Amino acid sequence: MKAIYTAIFLGLAAGFAHAGGETPSNPDAKVYFVNLSDGDTVQSPVTIVFGLNGMGVAPAGTEAENTGHHHLLINRPPLGEGEDGADELAYGLPSDENHMHFGGGQTEVTLDLPSGEHTLQLVLGDAGHVPHATPIVSDVITISVE
Repeated sequence: MKAIYTAIFLGLAAGFAHAGGETPSNPDAKVYFVNLSDGDTVQSPVTIVFGLNGMGVAPAGTEAENTGHHHLLINRPPLGEGEDGADELAYGLPSDENHMHFGGGQTEVTLDLPSGEHTLQLVLGDAGHVPHATPIVSDVITISVE
């Protein structure tokens, strides 16, 4: 019997490890790169255009249903993975060279990226920079900068 309870607990814990914060999201929402695809080769500076379907973009701090603002993850594990993955999902995304915040409601950015391969992922954050209860994330793409 103890084994059954342990299995149930571990199953629930694993499920919560992939959950985001408390703000609900539209289950049909999608965030994506408009002008880049996995495997693209580009020149620096690189303009990255963010796409969003099924929800709206609002500046950070705006608490409106089915809205959020963009975050760009650069050269790091996918959201929820890596050393700080669970903290990002529950408490919010840090702001550093690998986590860019677009709290003004921006939908694109131009970056000077060094030559080489770079991974990119978009994440929609709620008013407090926390991924939604069902996180809205893009696929991770890899681009090469010449």
